Amino acid sequence: MATKNTTQIHVNVNIVASPNSWIEGEAIAQLENTADLPDMVKVTGLPDLHPGRGTPIGAVFETENLLYPHLIGNDIGCGMMFMQTDLAVHKFKLDKVIKKIPDLQAPMTDGQRVDVLGRLSLPMAFNQRALGTVGGGNHFAEFLKLEEIQDQGLFEAHSLNSKQVCLLVHSGSRGLGEAILQAHLEQFSEPAIVANSAHGVAYLERHDHAVDWAVANRKIIAERLLTELRTSGRQILDICHNSVSSRAGRYLHRKGAAPSDQGLVIIPGSRGSLSYLVQPTGDLKSASYSLAHGAGRKWKRSETRGRLANRYKVQDLKTTALGSRVICQDRALLYEEAPEAYKNIHQVIADLQDAGLIKQIAVYRPLITFKKATS
Repeated sequence: MATKNTTQIHVNVNIVASPNSWIEGEAIAQLENTADLPDMVKVTGLPDLHPGRGTPIGAVFETENLLYPHLIGNDIGCGMMFMQTDLAVHKFKLDKVIKKIPDLQAPMTDGQRVDVLGRLSLPMAFNQRALGTVGGGNHFAEFLKLEEIQDQGLFEAHSLNSKQVCLLVHSGSRGLGEAILQAHLEQFSEPAIVANSAHGVAYLERHDHAVDWAVANRKIIAERLLTELRTSGRQILDICHNSVSSRAGRYLHRKGAAPSDQGLVIIPGSRGSLSYLVQPTGDLKSASYSLAHGAGRKWKRSETRGRLANRYKVQDLKTTALGSRVICQDRALLYEEAPEAYKNIHQVIADLQDAGLIKQIAVYRPLITFKKATS
């Protein structure tokens, strides 16, 4: 049943968004197509909904007996880790810090990987060449500072400090998730597998390994940064956006959706807009126990550069309207990830709040965003 700020567009498809949110017809059509898949019980689109490669992003798909690996996608375990560092905001000098940030696209040596896995008490089975690297696309590592406290009680309850720099890491399982998806697609002609079958159990084991690897990867990326800056920090949350999990007798396939049943959630905009720290609340089940994972794309990657090339030079895109800096030597990626390519994060947050799904705790402003050091 549709609730406040939720529109029911199909017998088992709901979209959590207000009329003020622009959602492409292609994304809605993709939602409706997935709703017709066998065993599909419920499909939920969130305010950041946008079309993907056949499968919409910013959505949750609920089944009872079948798993659909293609709905999760190739970056299993992709998500965000948010931490409060011991760096003081008033001592955080952008030019000085930028010089110390390591190339998070460059692999560590074998010895460095073994060392960091040991120090963080992580399994040596995670020792792969891509470990500790951010990856491309919309992945990033970002330093932020507090912009505004919106709920003082919740802010203090989670021991947050307005005077300390925070770190947000967005990355996934790198090539591991891609390999798992391709292996499934090559083995099965049908998109679905029975969850409790031998193949289903085997897929879930590989899936869970990729999720764990992605969580470890985000920790190691943070460790690489903090080590170079000779500081430490405390993790506030780590949430996964691309995964399948079992809840209340159903399998929740999240594709670009943050879980609302695992504590606090960080919802960032683009690299040139604010990020919101929120606490899930209200009827979590109504939105498939999920929230928006970000602003969501407004323009496709293939068309973004053409829209912006005459408006901005490459150097213009390395400093945002908020005064933050962007480290990215890949010209194409700079344009593809420009703030204009994303929806309005404030509208996304407003939709979630009006639907009774979140309490806003604090807003954070980006300081430095690492995308890609080499082209």
